[in-house]
Amino acid sequence: MSAPNFQIANFQANAFVIVEGKAAPGFFIIRQGKVRLSPEMPIPGEDPSQILGPGDFFGVVSCMSIHPHIETAQTLAPTSMIAVGRDQFGVLIQKNAPIAMKIIRYFSQRLRIIDKAITKLTFHSTVEENPELMFQIGEFYLGKQEYRHAAYAYQRYLQYFPNGGHSAQAKQRLQSMNAPMQGPVASAANLARSFPDGSMIMVEHEPGTELYIIQQGRVKITKVVNENEVLLAVLNPGDIFGEMALLENKPRSASAIAHGNVATLAINKQNFEGMVQAQPQLAVKLITLLSERIWLAYRQLANLLITDPAGRVYDHLLTQVHKKKVQIQPKMPYTFDLGTADVIKMLGFVPQKGEQIMIQVLEDRNMKLDQGKLICNDLAELEKQVQFHRKRSAMERKRETAKGM
Repeated sequence: MSAPNFQIANFQANAFVIVEGKAAPGFFIIRQGKVRLSPEMPIPGEDPSQILGPGDFFGVVSCMSIHPHIETAQTLAPTSMIAVGRDQFGVLIQKNAPIAMKIIRYFSQRLRIIDKAITKLTFHSTVEENPELMFQIGEFYLGKQEYRHAAYAYQRYLQYFPNGGHSAQAKQRLQSMNAPMQGPVASAANLARSFPDGSMIMVEHEPGTELYIIQQGRVKITKVVNENEVLLAVLNPGDIFGEMALLENKPRSASAIAHGNVATLAINKQNFEGMVQAQPQLAVKLITLLSERIWLAYRQLANLLITDPAGRVYDHLLTQVHKKKVQIQPKMPYTFDLGTADVIKMLGFVPQKGEQIMIQVLEDRNMKLDQGKLICNDLAELEKQVQFHRKRSAMERKRETAKGM
């Protein structure tokens, strides 16, 4: 790749290029040499370090989301890199559109891996995406008397498995609900799509052919886990969903449901790469949104790996500070827009146990509750608390790993 207008950065062996938790003014593309990428809290089941070489990149997540780095990068040999600032990203894509596609595809894969790890840690189970399971999703919603959602799942099942093992049952279910055998099929040429309130835009396990950019309204992203519907996110105008299935050619990992009347722009595989090349701002927006999503997903995963419940509370509060792009200074107070009940719900604690944990947190002189809102007297001290709990949890994991060897 050529690098006009971009700075070349050269590093000796064993140099730290980026450090987890530090600011991220830009990212790097390796020209020559090798770099080891290591998160403080690796994803369970993955190699704790990754070796990168020429053509690989790192630091994009933190750079584009404007958050602290989620990993540390250290050179293994003398290394030459292209340093790209956040404001140069659009220029980079115009000069080299394929690198945008490489970043987007890589991000899509990382999100899927992190989401699966979160699901397994949270619910102690995980389900591989499989289009035949759309029938089971239909059965779940039928049992909940969510007939529109059930009908959509059955219709999509019949679309892909007209002679499948559950096709007769799916047809019977649709007849009992007076629903047509086939749902509406959108024209691939029509990019503008509208969905009425409460309608299903896509169902979990459905083969994906499009990503959606929300123009108007809000969209709920849900997943059925252990016979429960889990709300993963509520997306707003400007947000993107469905990109993982489109880019990886894999079934949908979650369902999307219109929350109010929704208008979207649908982008399919045929026009996606052309649009990225013709409109670099689309790639910049998509990569920025994916970066934010990966950063938050990684923070959620790292939180689940902290063994002390009070440590998880501290870590969650620090994540809220980083989400607001707050620059932490010593003796800096901060009022959270959260109460104890909010934190208990967000971290999934059983209410009674959660109340006990929050009492323990409020015994800390650095934390207090005022008019229902949590207040930290010193953000720098909160950051130190989080670092302590992360390191202690990492040491405990190492000891457990050593025992099992």
